[in-house]
Amino acid sequence: MSAQPDAYTAALDRALLHALAWLASLPTRPVGPRVDADTLAALSAGPLPPAPTPAAAVIDELASFAEPGLMAMPSGRFFGWVIGGTLPAALAADWLVSAWDQNAGMRFATPATAVLEETAAGWLLDLLGLPPKADVGFTTGATMANFVGLAAGRQWVLERAGWNPDRDGLAGSPRVRVFVGAERHDVIDLALRYLGLGAPIVVEVDREGRLRPDALAELLDTGSGPAIVCLQAGNLHSGAADPMDAAIDVSHRHNAWVHIDGAFGLWAAASPSYRDQLAGLDRADSWATDAHKTLNVPYDCGVAIVSRPEVVRQVFGVHTSYLVAADGTPANPGPGNPFEKVPELSRRARGVPVWAALRALGRAGTIALVDGLAANARALAEGLSSLPGVEILNEVVFTQVCVSFGSDDRTRRVTQQLLADGSAWMSGSRWHDRDILRISVSNWSTDAADVALSLAAVARACAATDAEGASTDTSAADATTAARPTDPRPPSDDRD
Repeated sequence: MSAQPDAYTAALDRALLHALAWLASLPTRPVGPRVDADTLAALSAGPLPPAPTPAAAVIDELASFAEPGLMAMPSGRFFGWVIGGTLPAALAADWLVSAWDQNAGMRFATPATAVLEETAAGWLLDLLGLPPKADVGFTTGATMANFVGLAAGRQWVLERAGWNPDRDGLAGSPRVRVFVGAERHDVIDLALRYLGLGAPIVVEVDREGRLRPDALAELLDTGSGPAIVCLQAGNLHSGAADPMDAAIDVSHRHNAWVHIDGAFGLWAAASPSYRDQLAGLDRADSWATDAHKTLNVPYDCGVAIVSRPEVVRQVFGVHTSYLVAADGTPANPGPGNPFEKVPELSRRARGVPVWAALRALGRAGTIALVDGLAANARALAEGLSSLPGVEILNEVVFTQVCVSFGSDDRTRRVTQQLLADGSAWMSGSRWHDRDILRISVSNWSTDAADVALSLAAVARACAATDAEGASTDTSAADATTAARPTDPRPPSDDRD
């Protein structure tokens, strides 16, 4: 099989054609997939073909097969979960990353991608107002970014307690108490399971899901020993952030490591309009976010930030004869190798699309991106609140909107009608013991027209739900009347 450059031409030409067709369809196509996974699985059943197939034909087959099963997540009318689109520069950079095919683990072997990631890391720290000497690693997503921060915290607090986890493991170690808000994202619990730290200690929160510093202080006071406090920048439902200054004050008084889960909400710190919500953020010890959410780069691209490079590199560093060590000293560790900051030796250059996105946006563009997402969330909330029977349940402080349509039953039925309509995608959830429609505004391409189309789709869903309910009520009334005995008396004129 030839490895000549022209061996790639036909396949890449076809990929470009199909990619452009997909992107061109986004403004008008239904957001949801047209077929389900079981249908596609049945269509794909069959043995591996016995002979080779030309690469271009494979790409044509792939695009044709996948198209009806694709969710239009890059659409400006997709508000499900917290999933951004992809900026043009980030998408093109991601294509180059695949073409370059660099194993982005070592500065010596892949200096170009290492330096691009280091540059992107410096820009991120500056934009978010975080310590300039912190280490930044690029992970698969926010789950592993949280894992990195919590792993560094576990190492630090155990060593301060006189325990060497590298030598002695966790068996017999002091218990690490991990404190989390009652409305943290479940990936925190998942990362704690990965790390062998067990179930966390749950701290009470306020109506918007913000951790209460007084409740945290009370729980920290009731015990002793190593502790990690996990705060949240961007509640899954309300978008609210924990009170950073007060919670970090309490935590550091108890010598706890403070980790921030900021999958989408950490980006609020980039904007002068929203960074006050995160006052004190820079005093934490580690942070996690997802660049494929608010920054709108392709999957997979989490960002793990640790204030103490020596700690994260101790946890994830590997020293063997065949890996070239990066220059540095304990006092001045230098940039380090990329593999020392994440749980992988081998990975693609995830930080290059981050570099491209930030280079294309600049500071002003990044601020405009963040502000625009929040403005669209407010516009959706204002438009929805004007519809009959609609209630906005959260303070719309960033990019999340939680909506009730009255009863749980009506909310579920409106959600089903909306998804069936296909003009917009908003996901159902449950918050404060109520079924809700949850809107997450995360796409750079969402504009006023998308907001208007989405509001119209919700209005249609409400009307269809109410019409369906009226029809059901009428049918039930007719059935009840038909079942009654006939009254032999003549109709009354209401004067008896």
